[in-house]
Amino acid sequence: MIPAITAVRMTGAAHRADLPLLVLGPSLGTSASTLWTACAAGLTEVFDVLAWDLPGHGHNKAVPEEQFTMAELARGVLAVVDDVCEQRGKAGSTFLYAGDSVGGAVGLQLLLDVPDRVGGAVLLCTGAKIGDPAMWAGRIGQVSVSGTPVMVAGSAERWFAPGFLDRHPDVGSALLGALQDTDDTGYTQVCQVVSDFDVRDRLSEITAPVLAVAGAHDVATPPALLEEIADGVRDGRLVVLPDVAHLAPAEAPSEVAALLRQHLLGEPLPAERGERYDAGLAVRREVLGDAHVDRATANATDFTRDFQELITEYAWGEIWTRPGLDRRSRSLITLTALVARGHHEELAMHVRAALRNGLTVDELKELFLQTAIYCGVPDANTAFRIAQGVLAEEGLA
Repeated sequence: MIPAITAVRMTGAAHRADLPLLVLGPSLGTSASTLWTACAAGLTEVFDVLAWDLPGHGHNKAVPEEQFTMAELARGVLAVVDDVCEQRGKAGSTFLYAGDSVGGAVGLQLLLDVPDRVGGAVLLCTGAKIGDPAMWAGRIGQVSVSGTPVMVAGSAERWFAPGFLDRHPDVGSALLGALQDTDDTGYTQVCQVVSDFDVRDRLSEITAPVLAVAGAHDVATPPALLEEIADGVRDGRLVVLPDVAHLAPAEAPSEVAALLRQHLLGEPLPAERGERYDAGLAVRREVLGDAHVDRATANATDFTRDFQELITEYAWGEIWTRPGLDRRSRSLITLTALVARGHHEELAMHVRAALRNGLTVDELKELFLQTAIYCGVPDANTAFRIAQGVLAEEGLA
């Protein structure tokens, strides 16, 4: 039985038919939106991005009455791709593919079943065989009795590298929420699909170029499974991401986007970073926060990426790392300079940074009073207004 698949278009309608079609597959228990949206921000300018949801997952509320196989699931995905190809005016054309976990397994199935249609693939955190039947039977039994919420605690441990949930609670919450909202039957049907899947003896049939991406902390599909794929296909390559577990597109969105662009389009990867860049990135995260840095990185385009790298390496890696002043002093200087030059668009960000660097509310008040005399009352007035908003957001006003 071929299951119904729901498509999620991630590229705006303007000119997307002129871009190569990239199909993105999800992991078990996730949705296309929660898993791929951050990564897709670095892809939609160069690809027509089409993601899809598994039965009972995300936007796909259709759950088949009968069990289906991996081959049938892949045919359901292909049916959606064929519809989109017709909409693009390119019926039957080739497409590019990337998928995580079961989404990667679907990619392997497509590479085997329709080799003339898949021009290249990136398979992440997956395997030619994943787990063993006893493990899957146990999981099916748990969800059949208690529903998908019973999987949340275990998935929180398996899905993410150490410290990720502390650094990115919103991302983790969205993904675990999607798991909890997944239809019980849809989840167990996909479990059975993965349990029955085994194409290890067919990898040599795959001729399209394949990039296998592993997470160094992935216990569900450890790097050895991705190495098996890279070695088994005719044109394969392995990359292991050091701070990633099982959901690479959500854990390392910018890195995964760069890998996809490099493998599927031939774009060069960002240059290898030196010690100054690494030190700058570490300080930038400590001062501005992971959320701000991740957002800036994810939103970088070909036009702005070099600038992001420049400020990370030189502003943060060359200046903020110097031993001559502590970070409290550097925050005081930076805030004064921003007020003096009227750079109010960055003032709120550096007020938060100053609080993170140990400045008190009273010290901020004294700083802005000082700027009223030496920079001007109107500029200080604006600074007080912006800082007041930040303090209110932080529960300090």
